Amino acid sequence: MLDVERWAELRREHFVRGLARNTIRVALRSDQPPVFAVPERPSKVELFKDEIHRLLSEDPKLPLVRIRELLVPLGFDGGKTILDDYLREVGPIFLRPQPHQRTVYRPGEVCQWDLWDPSPVPVGHGQDRRAWVVLACLGYSRAGAGALIFSKGAPDVLWGMTRRLWSLGGLPELMVWDREGCLHARGGRPTDSYAAFCGQLPVGWLFCEPADPQAKWPRAG
Repeated sequence: MLDVERWAELRREHFVRGLARNTIRVALRSDQPPVFAVPERPSKVELFKDEIHRLLSEDPKLPLVRIRELLVPLGFDGGKTILDDYLREVGPIFLRPQPHQRTVYRPGEVCQWDLWDPSPVPVGHGQDRRAWVVLACLGYSRAGAGALIFSKGAPDVLWGMTRRLWSLGGLPELMVWDREGCLHARGGRPTDSYAAFCGQLPVGWLFCEPADPQAKWPRAG
């Protein structure tokens, strides 16, 4: 049985890239994403990623043993292996220099997304609410648009994305986000709801690496 992420990828391969293979027939015959019954258990590292990034930014060569010693008083109870796996993933980001280069996009190639917090937002009768704006920016034309939402949950964020794609008048090949919690599962993979959203359009997705915000926004045309 196809999972949601694979279903979305196969539909994009056919509709965007024109790929036709027997292996994607099941996905093409269904316009609804498959139901994933068993939720994925969150990693024990998840709640401590910000602290790990802070420690590595101060000392990129900090040993694994020392990092674990600093995390345990904060409540980390994971094993050496799970922490070691995560450090192998993010460690090189803090070690290598971050080059800046001229980036050029083709028309319709990429749409880059972010959430902006303009809170508090007046909603009438002297009342304010916490709110966010779903921001979209096309890589080639730099055309941008925003939609106001009142939660960072997937239904509101995906609604905001739908509104902005409608106003921009087309679908990009690739949609780029940082690792927004309601869209990113872990390891650069989408949540089921985001994979289903992309698969129904169909478009591709990409999540930026941790601690690399400069990678998301276009720097040159």
